[in-house]
Amino acid sequence: MNESQPRQIVTDLLIEPMKKADLPEVLGIEVASFSLPWTEEMFDSELTQDTLAEVLVARLPAVGHPPLLVGYICVWVVTDELHINNLAVHPRWRKRGIARELLHAAMRHGREQGARAAYLEVRASNLAAVALYRQARFEAIGVRPRYYTHPVEDAVVMRRTGL
Repeated sequence: MNESQPRQIVTDLLIEPMKKADLPEVLGIEVASFSLPWTEEMFDSELTQDTLAEVLVARLPAVGHPPLLVGYICVWVVTDELHINNLAVHPRWRKRGIARELLHAAMRHGREQGARAAYLEVRASNLAAVALYRQARFEAIGVRPRYYTHPVEDAVVMRRTGL
């Protein structure tokens, strides 16, 4: 596909809780997406949190058997707040609405758990992610200087109320 052509939006997407067996695919996406990726132990910790953490994965039922895993989102619900800790989509499947659907699924999960607001940090230079969050009605509420390493960069703190 020519990169100048728009990518087709994915309409047949299955979003479900991550299983331990999904870890190799999730780690592959993580390494392809971030300069300082989460480790296997970090994802393992998210999977074993009984009450705080939820990790959702996105699969394409029409691609492969089992369906191809193309993205994930890691969140915590702390009292009445949803914290979005990690969101990534496989580079080949980006710009097709998958991140948006994962974000909406995470916000539904937060609402079901009693969250009334959602928070996240995003690299200031990650314009695609900032645009995604703004489209989802998040607003910038502050900056965490030098929050990220590899490379060192500020984080924009964003919030959405009224999930």
